[in-house]
Amino acid sequence: MKIFTTSHIFRYPWTQVSAANWRKYPNENCPHVIAIDVIDQHVDPETGILRLERLITCKQNVPSFIRRLCGAASVTYAREISEIDPKNKVLKMTSWNLSLKHLVSVAETVVYSEDPEDSSRTCFTQEASIKCGESLERFANYIESFCVQRFHDNAQKGRQGFETVLERLRQSRAAMPAQETHD
Repeated sequence: MKIFTTSHIFRYPWTQVSAANWRKYPNENCPHVIAIDVIDQHVDPETGILRLERLITCKQNVPSFIRRLCGAASVTYAREISEIDPKNKVLKMTSWNLSLKHLVSVAETVVYSEDPEDSSRTCFTQEASIKCGESLERFANYIESFCVQRFHDNAQKGRQGFETVLERLRQSRAAMPAQETHD
């Protein structure tokens, strides 16, 4: 098993980052994400935590001979559970691949939390564990290392795309006329 980790500080407050998270896809930096569907959502009345379950559909850029060899389709699916805690300003998303789990299983956790030192910034952490199935045990080290490198590359692209989404959101808010109040 291989582990990928990264962290980043977004120079936006948690409320903006958590709102922009739901507008992250589609974006030009991550064209592989083609659909995100909400399967279930509910708010815990005691804690105020919103829990969402989503299905993420991706188009994989894998050579066709590898897809045929593995019996894989070009479209794959992942399950994501998100928990938004507005009181503590934490958004946690955990996802698992549903497709090709017999070959490679990937579990990823992403957390956005308010920076304890500066509320105008948001801390981001990402961790993924990648483990090959038994049928690929001979090639596990190579495949897992390849997957970690892809996570690294995609994390950079994803962060760039998310920064673009954040900037667009900031600009649209700045362009909105101030609300008038009447006594």
